[in-house]
Amino acid sequence: MAAETQSEIVATPPNLAPDTQKPLEHKIRFATGFALVSILWAIPFSMGSGVLLPQVFSGIKGISAEGALGTMNAVSSIFALVSNIVFGTFSDVSKFKIGKRTPWIVAGGIIGAAGYFLTAHSTSLVWMVIGWCIVQVGINCLIAPAVAVLSDRIPEDVRGTFSALYGAGQIVGMQAGNFIGSFFLTKLNTGLTIGTCVFLFSGIITVLIWPREKSAENNTKATSASDVLKSFIPPTKNCRDFYLALFGRLAFVIGTFMISGYQLLILERYIHLSVKAAGTAMQIMSIITLIATILASVVSGPLSDFLHRRKFIVAIACVIIALGMLVAWLIPTTTGIYIYATLAGLGNGCYMSVDQALNVDVLPNPKEAGKDLGILNLANTIGQALAPAFTTMFIGITGGYKGVFPVAIVFLLVGTIFIMMIRKVK
Repeated sequence: MAAETQSEIVATPPNLAPDTQKPLEHKIRFATGFALVSILWAIPFSMGSGVLLPQVFSGIKGISAEGALGTMNAVSSIFALVSNIVFGTFSDVSKFKIGKRTPWIVAGGIIGAAGYFLTAHSTSLVWMVIGWCIVQVGINCLIAPAVAVLSDRIPEDVRGTFSALYGAGQIVGMQAGNFIGSFFLTKLNTGLTIGTCVFLFSGIITVLIWPREKSAENNTKATSASDVLKSFIPPTKNCRDFYLALFGRLAFVIGTFMISGYQLLILERYIHLSVKAAGTAMQIMSIITLIATILASVVSGPLSDFLHRRKFIVAIACVIIALGMLVAWLIPTTTGIYIYATLAGLGNGCYMSVDQALNVDVLPNPKEAGKDLGILNLANTIGQALAPAFTTMFIGITGGYKGVFPVAIVFLLVGTIFIMMIRKVK
């Protein structure tokens, strides 16, 4: 298998699309699709987990908002963990006439909308958690096959640019979700209904914009149940760099989410703003981060392709975000938080622009891109589950958010070390 994979890689020149063996056509449609697929799931996800649900939990007597948010993320991450690999693998072996990735992308948006609807209309923490578990299943059913399209259809020499669009779309969607959600802090049901509608059409819009995927009726990846089960096995050969990328991303996600996942509560309980003032600050932070992310993404993705460098840009991104956290830690004011938002936007723009391209470059076997990228995406899931645990732990130890910032910085620096240890990618 290893020899076959190497020959396949050599057989596809870096300037040709892997699926057609021709120069990439319909670049604008691909570019728009990669940006939108991230934006359309990130907006409702961020609205829910980052703004609206923390406010819902704050209004439930007898529970800790941080504890409830941590419980929701921890439990739902188990479903995300499994579904990312499952749907990535299923999309590798599917034999649908309309393509092996397309049906799963559409289904993911619909499943996510169903979970969001349940969460929005639940009156107990248990049912909210169940609803959010379904949301996570939907998100991973959407993004696992969507990310694999980078490997399936995008030439290697422009992969950084398209990865930049996907990564920037995610950050833009997250900040747009924070911004939009902040307007509904006193109209929570309306905000959650909007999120449901965005989820519903996310996959459908993406596949309509992308050029139609070729039929997978003749897909020979798996011919039996045994083959399908074997396809779930993680890489075991030529995979050192693959696992370094995995642990590097895991450390990055834990570090960033320890702060970004608690922005509203940090503004209210660390900066000591009122609900109204915190909402306004969230809007300003979202705008700052959005502008910084777009600027960084526009430069870093194409620059990565031009220089043929991935890991250096990813490592620099981690350091920039860590500096932003250091400022917020040392200057616990709105000014400090706005500086953090600027640096976090720049760092995230650089990181998300190049990260997916780096992940594709370290794949042991391009034929199993859906499954292996699903494993790499586990870092997002596990990281977002562990981050609340660390946040809650250090709030308890130090009596507030002041002890959270230095721990988050350490995680980012550890992630930088893992990325720089990768050998296959420059």
